[in-house]
Amino acid sequence: MTKQNIFEPGKNCWQETQACYSTPLIDCANYYRALHSSICKAEKQIIIVGWDIDSRIRLLHGEEEEQSEAPSRIGDLIRWKAEQNPDLKIYLLRWDSSFAFFDQREMWALEVWQDKTPENVQAILDDSIPMGGSQHQKIVVIDNEVVFSGGMDVALHRWDTREHKIDEPGRNGPDGEYGPFHDVQIVSSGPLVKHFAELAHWRWNRIADNPIESIGFPDTDTDDLPGCWPDGVKPCFTNADCAIARTIPEMEDTELVQEVRHMLINLIGQAEKFIYIENQFATREEIAYAINKRMKECPDLHVVIVSSYDPKGLFESEAYWASRITFKNIIEKDIDDGRVMMTYSSIRDQQGRMAYKRVHSKVMTIDNQYLVIGSSNLSNRSMTLDTEVDLVFHGSTEENQRCIEFVRNDLLAEHTGRETDQMQDLINSDAPVTAIMEGQLAHGYVLTEIDDSEFTTASETNVFRSISDPEEPLGPAIPDFHGKFSAITNPRRRTIMISLGVIILALIAGALILISNTVPWLDGDRIQAFLEESRGTYFALPTVLLVYLVGGLLFFPVTVLSLAVAAIFGPIWGPLYGIMGALLSAGTTFLLGKLLGNAGLRKLGGPKVEAVDEKLKKSGIIGVAAIRMLPVAPFSLVNLVAGISSITLVQFLIGTFLGMAPQMVAKGLVGDSIMQIFRNPSAETVTYLVGGLVFWLAMIIGSQKAAKMYQAKKEEAKEESEECIA
Repeated sequence: MTKQNIFEPGKNCWQETQACYSTPLIDCANYYRALHSSICKAEKQIIIVGWDIDSRIRLLHGEEEEQSEAPSRIGDLIRWKAEQNPDLKIYLLRWDSSFAFFDQREMWALEVWQDKTPENVQAILDDSIPMGGSQHQKIVVIDNEVVFSGGMDVALHRWDTREHKIDEPGRNGPDGEYGPFHDVQIVSSGPLVKHFAELAHWRWNRIADNPIESIGFPDTDTDDLPGCWPDGVKPCFTNADCAIARTIPEMEDTELVQEVRHMLINLIGQAEKFIYIENQFATREEIAYAINKRMKECPDLHVVIVSSYDPKGLFESEAYWASRITFKNIIEKDIDDGRVMMTYSSIRDQQGRMAYKRVHSKVMTIDNQYLVIGSSNLSNRSMTLDTEVDLVFHGSTEENQRCIEFVRNDLLAEHTGRETDQMQDLINSDAPVTAIMEGQLAHGYVLTEIDDSEFTTASETNVFRSISDPEEPLGPAIPDFHGKFSAITNPRRRTIMISLGVIILALIAGALILISNTVPWLDGDRIQAFLEESRGTYFALPTVLLVYLVGGLLFFPVTVLSLAVAAIFGPIWGPLYGIMGALLSAGTTFLLGKLLGNAGLRKLGGPKVEAVDEKLKKSGIIGVAAIRMLPVAPFSLVNLVAGISSITLVQFLIGTFLGMAPQMVAKGLVGDSIMQIFRNPSAETVTYLVGGLVFWLAMIIGSQKAAKMYQAKKEEAKEESEECIA
């Protein structure tokens, strides 16, 4: 047996509890597989709280995905499970993220879940975090039987296997390929599940209109694994004493909670022989000072820290890598060489190809006495501003001490290319850090000492750090009607999207106004004069085509152009030239829309645009023709939207021709009649004009009815086909 644990609820932890069974899940392939299994087994309730919940992420890969009866993508899996069991309640809470993470997130996440899942699936975005902070807790509770917690989200650029191959086809997300990625989650059952469920309920109920339904908790006085325990996962810890530590920023309805910060400092103060840490970031100077202090108190204490190497962008480099230089200097100050090492894990294969493992995990072991697996980085924001939750195990039995040792040794073996059973002898040696760093095999993963001076320099005053790794909210506290001060929250995603839309529309409108005021020939009279000069010449058709092309790009009304062309070139050549010009203009702006869609407008449009796109694809040529017959939107705008959609250029042009040709004939009659009235006003020319207008109106009304009749017949045929199949 070992000494009493250091858990102090209300100070360094929220709850002191117990896990009947717990098993670390190292790297996302293992976590996603386990999560898929437990979701498939759920019968009553699923609660997912995360930094992100991306509906596009595949939980299974390869043969597992092919052989699974349940869908692999989590969005499809949740929908499938909810439809399969209408009594199952599913709650999804995701951070309503800041503008900084737009490129890493599903653009219309809330609408995707709302539009594509049944009513027993509820999704909300948490926008209550103070400005600069994030919702960083990662919790999944299933049937109140099992809980997943740790550093992993169902998000972009997470999935990888423990081999972390240089070439891995599975590491290919919706926005492209990414490199080796390492993370750690843990699945648990027993009394601790009740506390994680309570935390998840609190997160949901404080911002949602409808509270989470209570379903009760199973009996934990049994040796059987719970029904939702994932297949293929063997328990590591059994009957383990543990504690739950949180970080919660001060918000309108909460006081500041810094249990994680106090827990880590207290744990470091217990270390005697070996501290192992792997963490995405290492910037919190308080943690560095605590490690340095403990190493001076215990001459036999050695420390290995594993983190990432190459920074992702300027903010990460200057906010975290620059601060990590200071962190490293503090730890090593007045400590003998070879006792502490900050490292990264990388591989160079026999062909000379290099890969750096991206470390996202948040793990700490203190000898064989304590194991931390959580969501907290060793950063300022994780100690004070973000919401975090860590699970801390105490090695209160020899069995659980061996489990702590195994987890640590297994992780170190992965990072150094060794076997797990080799690591304990290295750690038991007189110089464990040196033993670990030496003798690593070539062409496998190896640990290398970090030198962040390759990327940046330490700085006392760092504006990037103050923005990316703050201790306090970026905005000031403001009073409410009762005089209570509350921190400003991050702007809501919807607010940001609406603001961006307004800005884009304002820029477009400003550009059009500028063009109209600075281009003297952009009016109906000048265009008509320009066309008249080409009448009767070889340049007539090219002139018409040029006018339609330029007019389409500048959103000039196509009806005005068509009437002008008909008035100048007559009822025969006018419609012919007009339809050719309209097709050229439509095709050009369609291709422009295609380029814009590929550049991100399709993603910006969200599921509502997808729904319109789906209808357009189903109706095809007839749908385009119907739109062309009805003056529901500007000609060029329809072209751009069609380009953003999935309809083909050929379908679009054929539909445009079928929809516009009758109109062009009608406009030809009207335009020619107007010209004849000016040249030779008489009862006959007025009659032609009135007849042309009536024919034009009849074409619009007739096309509406024809489109509706066609659509009705199409739906009727579809229903009959489905009945026959049934």
